[in-house]
Amino acid sequence: MHDELTREDIKKMQEELDYRRLELMPELIEEVKRTRAFGDLSENFEYKAAKQAQYKNRSRIRYLEGMIKSARIIDSSSAQDEVGLFDKVEIYMPEDDETQIIQVVTTVRCDPRRGLISKESPFGQQVLGKKVGDSFTVKVSDSYSYEAQIRSITKMKDDGSAPLMKF
Repeated sequence: MHDELTREDIKKMQEELDYRRLELMPELIEEVKRTRAFGDLSENFEYKAAKQAQYKNRSRIRYLEGMIKSARIIDSSSAQDEVGLFDKVEIYMPEDDETQIIQVVTTVRCDPRRGLISKESPFGQQVLGKKVGDSFTVKVSDSYSYEAQIRSITKMKDDGSAPLMKF
């Protein structure tokens, strides 16, 4: 399966990959060497922590390499009157009588707490392509769904401000 990513996603991943390979990895290798010298490895917490940081870094490198290698580049542009990737969208929720501002982003950059909703989430799938005034139903589970309506769309470009998700 290929992840659908924008050119900016790939650029951000490549930057992080370069940082992890060229700057962080040598630092972590030195930290492992330094803490190994503390003595008995079975009771050396600093050494274990340094090795754990090294493993975590290698794991993230493998993840980024895999994502870049298997990515399918998508275009983030959309029609002027439709919701597209990175557009700011004001959504009205009649059930709560509230509005909220969201942006639909790629999966590797979502953060629902900041209003960055994955395009692959049930909500994101429903919002993409809608126009001002359109109502839609988001099905969360077999027993729960809710209504929402597009109030306004502010066309945006991917300015790179949405960070990559961490793990």
